[in-house]
Amino acid sequence: MSTPSADGSMGAGTGTGTGADTGTGPGEEGETGAGGHLPDSPAARLQALFEGHRLTPTQRRIAHSMVRRASEVPFLSSVELAELAGVSQPSVTRFAVALGFDGYPALRKHLREVAPTEPSAEPGSYNEYQQAVEAEIENLRHLAEVLADPRPVRRAGRLLAASRPLPVLGLRAAASQAYGFAYFAAKVHPDVRLLHEGGTMIHDRIDAAVRAGATTLLCFALPRHPREVVDTLAYARSAGLTVVTVADSAFAPVAKVSDLLLPAAVGTGLAFDTACAPMLLGRVLLEAMCDDLPDAQARLEEFDARAASRGLFVE
Repeated sequence: MSTPSADGSMGAGTGTGTGADTGTGPGEEGETGAGGHLPDSPAARLQALFEGHRLTPTQRRIAHSMVRRASEVPFLSSVELAELAGVSQPSVTRFAVALGFDGYPALRKHLREVAPTEPSAEPGSYNEYQQAVEAEIENLRHLAEVLADPRPVRRAGRLLAASRPLPVLGLRAAASQAYGFAYFAAKVHPDVRLLHEGGTMIHDRIDAAVRAGATTLLCFALPRHPREVVDTLAYARSAGLTVVTVADSAFAPVAKVSDLLLPAAVGTGLAFDTACAPMLLGRVLLEAMCDDLPDAQARLEEFDARAASRGLFVE
């Protein structure tokens, strides 16, 4: 059960619920990479269709768009799908061929057979701001589908809890996600090291973390994906760290340099991307980590007592 602390950080939930899963459970092998198995759903069937294919960046973008709008895709024309993904119509045709179909009509026919759904209702008279909110709500629904299988998140929680210190990486657009996670994690984890500024010293800081005993690095990776993030994760793995990544898609460029990738889509309807789902997934990871830190609840209660004695917050 979660207990709120004085500054709104989430409670530890230690010793209850998911905390009972402390060992390597059955079926956990193979949970690396794309973040484990999704429950049976249109999005899960689509993602299964794409796995095992070597896709170009443009094709990964199409695949990502299809997973996000899985209920609508079987009813879209190639032109509509191209517009949704922000690519050309011939790119959609080449994508279908890359998956082994004669063309997009054959792919769409297959999708209607394996992922039958009713076309979603039109948003009606929503203005552009409301549409952005509706898109984020859909992202959160998709995240809920992913979390129906809690094993990848539980595994990530164990890895994060066991790493002393725990480096947390997030550059550029993802820096705020990394900072938010590190801020709350530091209340329950004995040694959290935030890596939110790039440059030539970032490898030095990874080396220092490894020398101090780090075993896992947590990365938040959001579009546009900086080349430096991919390079840094590759270096972290070469240094012996297990890389857990929260990214906008299982097809993101960081997937190839991550040991466990947990997807959470971003909204793209406004001038700047919105990241409600990645932020929420970060909080879920905090909860899972707390479940594997036996003194997490005591640390939170200690912080609350100190905050009250210092008059830290306005009641």
